[in-house]
Order: sequence, then C-alpha cells, then structure tokens
Amino acid sequence: MSIPNIITLGRIMLVPIIVWAIVSSQMEVAFAVFLIAGISDAVDGFLAKRFNMTSELGALLDPLADKALLVSIYLSLGIWGDIPRWIVILVVSRDIMIVAAVIVSWLFDKPVEMKPSKVSKLNTAAQVAYAALVLASLAFGFKPSPYDMILMGLVTVFTLSSVSLYLVEWLRHMSTIEAK
Repeated sequence: MSIPNIITLGRIMLVPIIVWAIVSSQMEVAFAVFLIAGISDAVDGFLAKRFNMTSELGALLDPLADKALLVSIYLSLGIWGDIPRWIVILVVSRDIMIVAAVIVSWLFDKPVEMKPSKVSKLNTAAQVAYAALVLASLAFGFKPSPYDMILMGLVTVFTLSSVSLYLVEWLRHMSTIEAK
C-alpha cells in the first residue's frame, strides 16, 4: 500500500462527509471538504508520477474516488434542487453506461482497456468546476450566473461527447467476438 493509494482511500472516505454536509445545509463544510479532496487528488497524482509509485490498485482506485465524489455531489445537489436534475441524470447515466459496458466485456471474457480520453479529462474538469462553483455559491451566498450556465453547457457537451466516444470504442472492441 503506497502513500498515493492511502491518500486516494482517504479521498473516498471524504465522500460521506461531503454528502452529509450538503444534506445538512453545511455548505461551507461541503466546499472545504471538496477542496481538500481536490488537493488530495493532485497530491496523490504528483507523488505517484514523481516518485514512481504508480500501481494497478492506484489506477483503479483513483478514477473510482473521482467518480464516487462527483456522482455523490451531483446526486446530493440534484436531490436538494441546487442543480438541475437533468444534468444529474446525464452525468450519472454516463458513468452507469461506462461501468455496464466494462462489466459486459468482462462477462464475455473480452476485458476492455480503460484509458481516459482527452474529452473525458475535459469532461471531468468541467464537472469538477461546475460542482465547485455551485458549492462555493451556496457556501458564500453569491449568484453564479452566467458562469453556471457556461459550465453546465460544457458539462453537457463533454459528457455527451465522452460517452459517445467510449461507446463507439467499446462497440468496436466487442465486435470482434465470434458467435458460437
């Protein structure tokens, strides 16, 4: 168990704290914990690359931590009406589709290699920025317009582009299965 993996596990353990803070209307706490999670993501990535501490476990845990954090925040903010529910459905559905595709490929004994594309990285950045803006506006009581609309547009475009690219690549990969 490397230091980056321990930091990533710590980030996963922050998820219930952020959800609690959001549903308890403790937005300052939610925003602060979100910042801590973001900093920890940067630190574990830096340590893993800089000191050659990358591992298979870390390659699985890091995106899992990111998705657990973002999906939990989007669901919590959506349930409480702080962000539009359609954007929650879009973000969560993308992740469900990708996970389902990975599971199906495992079931067919054709595991697909998951490497995040540039669009996927832009998608994650847009989702993080939008979540941070909404949490900050709720924590500090400012109106996020027009930046919230701009970020919602970016999240929408990148989410749809990302899931489309993943599904096309997955279909290409799965089309090599021979019928029995």
